[in-house]
Amino acid sequence: MPEAIDLLVLNAHLFSMRGEGVGYIANGALAVRDTRIVDIGLSRDLESRYQAAQVLNADQCAVLPGLIDAHMHSRYALLRGVAQDVGHWMQGALTPFSQHLDPQASHAGTRLNILEALLAGTTTIGDFLEPYPGWAECFLEAGIRARLTPTINALPQTGMAGWEIGALYPLSEDAGKARLDHALAFCDQCQNAGEGRITTMLGPQAADMLTRELLVQTAREAAERQLMLHMHVAQGDREIEQMMKRHGQRTPAYLDSLGLLNEQLLAVHLTEADAHETRLIASRGASMVVCSGSIGIIDGIVPPALAFRDAGGRVALGSDQAAGNNCNNIFNEMKLTALFNKIHYRNPEAMPAWEVLRMATIEGARAIGLGDQIGSLETGKQADFILVDLNCANLSPVIEEPIRNIVPNLVYAASGHEVHTVVVAGKILVSDHQPLDLPVRSIRAQAQQQAERIAAAVIRDPAHRQLRLMNAMATECL
Repeated sequence: MPEAIDLLVLNAHLFSMRGEGVGYIANGALAVRDTRIVDIGLSRDLESRYQAAQVLNADQCAVLPGLIDAHMHSRYALLRGVAQDVGHWMQGALTPFSQHLDPQASHAGTRLNILEALLAGTTTIGDFLEPYPGWAECFLEAGIRARLTPTINALPQTGMAGWEIGALYPLSEDAGKARLDHALAFCDQCQNAGEGRITTMLGPQAADMLTRELLVQTAREAAERQLMLHMHVAQGDREIEQMMKRHGQRTPAYLDSLGLLNEQLLAVHLTEADAHETRLIASRGASMVVCSGSIGIIDGIVPPALAFRDAGGRVALGSDQAAGNNCNNIFNEMKLTALFNKIHYRNPEAMPAWEVLRMATIEGARAIGLGDQIGSLETGKQADFILVDLNCANLSPVIEEPIRNIVPNLVYAASGHEVHTVVVAGKILVSDHQPLDLPVRSIRAQAQQQAERIAAAVIRDPAHRQLRLMNAMATECL
């Protein structure tokens, strides 16, 4: 008698990510009951073993674990394209806009970003924001999985707009303590919400933006709650300059002196980390998030993800933010990470396609502390997976022998629009390229309305006259 299940996926080019490679199964199948995978194998075996309430025919589709975007600032989807092609990106391009993002605008940006990411196959988002009312609810509404990280810094409420570039940041212990309290309250309230889909980390924004005491206290609070620290580390020459002025140490050495380089740390960017610092961070057990598109555009730098992996470290992919990166799409990050490293090291064998696919799935899951739950298609794990249509012109033809071309084409040719179906915790969220539960038109209309309101506020603000991109456009006729 066949066993009753909720969902059966058949006839797939299935990439389980089990083992050390991509775990390919030709004509593969996946059985799901409730939120979890109960079996994986050949279609002929599972079809005879189970009676499913719903069957997905994945013929001519690749079935993959859902993609993981380990580091995103979702609300900045509202500011897509306002801050790139300039130096001093944060102070001279982003902050004049971001300081006007109130909760209403942030809500619109987050919902737009979730929609964008979901349609491109992202099933888990590591969002990094100062909490605002309704933040977690955006992810609950969408049905997506999230590692929400409330940001903590000790900067004055006014932010960085108008500050002299290179001047030492003023830090406020009271402001920092208030943000820590707010972050702790958010984590205590939202941890394991949505039947466990929503989990949290604590987010000291960067070592240069907190006092020593506040950073140590944040780490202590995280350890007591068994939360990871999600933190920008050595993210640019701006940070290193601040650290040297204030502490006389570069960021990695400073964090190491505080005992914060450990498995609790998810270190984002490492843009300015040298070879020794990269090996040090990896050897201490910390994980890294590489945001190739964002750092390429903002800094013109290839972060040391390859060196970090070579040192034994775990590396995840992140899209960062749409204000400088212009998209939140892990297919984009896979391609750029592979290409940038090949170019940087003048080595076509660096970062092969199968390795960056693992960084977008199982290695990303391990880096964010969820490797036992997601990232690979295995019995007992959460049923988070996507179907990618291999009939799309840019993914055709499919060749299986003597060389299987599916993974290279997914990394180098796909753009995300080929994602046909998205499943999170056993529930179909996207079918035939269309979200089933999200009000797409309303989300887009709300984002447009809020973006226009924020742009009008920026125009009224005298700080906008210093916008570096606006000045560049005036002189270069862009």
